[in-house]
Amino acid sequence: MPESFRVRPAVQSDGAFLGDMVVEAANWRADGVRPRHEVLTSPEHSRYIAGWMRPGDAGFVALDGNGGPIGAAWYRLLPRTAPGFGYVGTGVPELIIGVRPVWRAHGVGRTLLQRLVDHARENGYGRLSLSVERGNFATTLYRSEGFAVVQPGVGRDTMVKRLR
Repeated sequence: MPESFRVRPAVQSDGAFLGDMVVEAANWRADGVRPRHEVLTSPEHSRYIAGWMRPGDAGFVALDGNGGPIGAAWYRLLPRTAPGFGYVGTGVPELIIGVRPVWRAHGVGRTLLQRLVDHARENGYGRLSLSVERGNFATTLYRSEGFAVVQPGVGRDTMVKRLR
């Protein structure tokens, strides 16, 4: 079992690692691996990291016992003209989360998610949204943390958590 981990706020220099976590999130299925360059150059994925850290961006990074990054959760406000997979409206940040496979099911994702939800609430947001592909085991985590499906989609669902 992996050793313990700690969490710190994300900073501008974490952009490359957040890219790694977008790739992990996109490749959650063991049998469906999309090449890194394909994920990072596609507009539907690159919008989550392009220009990190913009005003309104916030996130947290989990580190292993040696200080190496193992997971991240962040949110970003995306415009109606270039929405993300989980877009529900102007002023509702969309959450992205990724955890290295060896660290999954060890509380890293839950800890990151809880920190990000608390941060969003403290910063006055009323809701957080996300998108999850059907069959992704992370759906169980999201439901247990109060997210509910608001927009069923083709192969994926948009979930929202009310913060107040």
